[in-house]
Order: sequence, then C-alpha cells, then structure tokens
Amino acid sequence: MNALRIQNLFRVATVAAALAIGGVAAHAEGPGHHGGPGMMAPGGLFGGHMEHVLDLVNATDSQRSQIEAIFKAARQDLSGQREAGMKLHQQMATLYTATNIDAAAIEATRAQISAQHEAASKRLSQASIDAARVLTPEQRAKIAEVMKKHLARMANHHAD
Repeated sequence: MNALRIQNLFRVATVAAALAIGGVAAHAEGPGHHGGPGMMAPGGLFGGHMEHVLDLVNATDSQRSQIEAIFKAARQDLSGQREAGMKLHQQMATLYTATNIDAAAIEATRAQISAQHEAASKRLSQASIDAARVLTPEQRAKIAEVMKKHLARMANHHAD
C-alpha cells in the first residue's frame, strides 16, 4: 500500500472505531437500513478524528491513553504491509503495461491485494472492538446518538 492508502486506511479505522464504539447505530435503525460505504470513507463521520469522538463523550485520560495504545499497536502491526502492498501495486501496473495481458496473473495479483486489504480490515476491526470495550455503555450510547443524528442529516442532504 502506498502512504496515502495507509493514511486513508487509518482514517477509515478511526471511523470504524467510532461505529464500533457507538454500537453501530446504523444497525439500530433496523433491517434494510445501513449507512452505506460513504460512512466508512476517509474523512467520513467525525472527519476521521478520534480525538473529537473522545471529547464528545468526555473520555478520561486513562481511556484516551488506552485507546491511543490500541490504535498505535494496530498501526505498528500494519506498517509492515506498506512495502508489500506497494510491490503488489507495482506488479499490477507492470502486468497491465505488458505486451501481452496475462489475465491469470492479474487475477492472482488482485487476489493478493484483496487478501492484504482483508487482513488489514480484520486487524482494524479488532482494534475497534478493543477500543469500544474501553468506553462505558453510556459513552457508547452517546456516540450512537450523535451518529444517528449525523446519519439523519446525511439522509436529508442526499434527499434534497
């Protein structure tokens, strides 16, 4: 993965943490309702700033340091994937610019990239779960409330 993709991945992770901590408010709306992929996009809910989320719930210094440590460990775990991801993307570019297009090689490389993204997503999901466990049920409910309002504003904005 290139540096921008890793940065975006961590923004997504922060949003995922907010969703996990908030009890995944989109699911609270009932079957058939979901936030959609836009909520998980970089710069989505809370702009990818966990500090703001923690301010909203008056997180203690202890909670903040625990959550910071959780995501620092996740970043460290994923940092080794950067170079491997860059090589895979370079390999994909080489495959597409070759004289003869090798569909099987392209598919194999795509599968490797997908597997790498899945591993990163799984690690970040675990970090989000761990972070959610640091907060109290009341704090998670507060985040869910804010998220529900945010989703309603987004729905109204898109309906216009």
